[in-house]
Amino acid sequence: MSSSNNLYIEGLKRMQKNRGAMISAYIILFMSFVAIFADALAPFPFYEQDVDNMFQSFGWPHVLGTDGLGRDMFSRIIHGAQVSMAVGFFTSLTSLVIGTVYGAASGWFGGWIDSVMMRVVDIILAIPTLVLLILVMVIFDSFTIIENQKYNAIAGIFFALSFVGWVGIARIVRGQVLQTKEMVYVEAAKSLGVSSSHIVFKHILPNILGPIIVTLTFQIPANILFESFLSFIGLGLQPPYSSWGVLANDGWRAIRTYPHLIITPGIALYLTIMSFNLLGDGLRDAFDPKLK
Repeated sequence: MSSSNNLYIEGLKRMQKNRGAMISAYIILFMSFVAIFADALAPFPFYEQDVDNMFQSFGWPHVLGTDGLGRDMFSRIIHGAQVSMAVGFFTSLTSLVIGTVYGAASGWFGGWIDSVMMRVVDIILAIPTLVLLILVMVIFDSFTIIENQKYNAIAGIFFALSFVGWVGIARIVRGQVLQTKEMVYVEAAKSLGVSSSHIVFKHILPNILGPIIVTLTFQIPANILFESFLSFIGLGLQPPYSSWGVLANDGWRAIRTYPHLIITPGIALYLTIMSFNLLGDGLRDAFDPKLK
């Protein structure tokens, strides 16, 4: 455990020297702050219509302009960050928990149990991700679990992304567990009669935490992009509610005449996804044991 802690400390020191990763971390923190305090930061209600200022370009009082119903784009982008970031974070964390437990169990037990569990993963991975997401969303939309359209759509996206996202994490965790369980300290714990669950959760998982964190930083932007795609094609959140995918869909229809409607949410989406990917690259380099 002490060696793994030293590895993480050294990795964090290397991370601080990576300017791109650190700037990306600050951008992610800023976006998270905006998402958490969206209600306080938005200058107008995201649903409020101003028919006298429809399709207004950049100016005052609507800094980023207005859409076809006169709704303030700045406020809608802020509230869109709330939805997109929340979906990205929570679906990724759910996938992380499911994939970690599933992959750890598969790698630890091995044998026919590992074979059966991995064949289930292979079957899910054989279906294209977008096709599987659309299929799950269509099935979920046929059931009204929550009366509120916003929360019912978010629940459907949450279920679909969590169902799809865990399989890749499970394969990564399984491979790490297969390597780590052959280590000397694991054999020593077995010889002392320590239970399997204690060995996995107290000895193995803390020592493979680096690759798991890196995987999480790549999973979050992928889920943000998938949420935006589902909302863009009409299977996710619907107007008047706001997410970056909904805004992109509105902007796409008027891209030739009013390009500001798609430029601003596109920039927000691009910066967030790029920041997570750069942060993931920095973490991967920092926690790579081959780097000195």
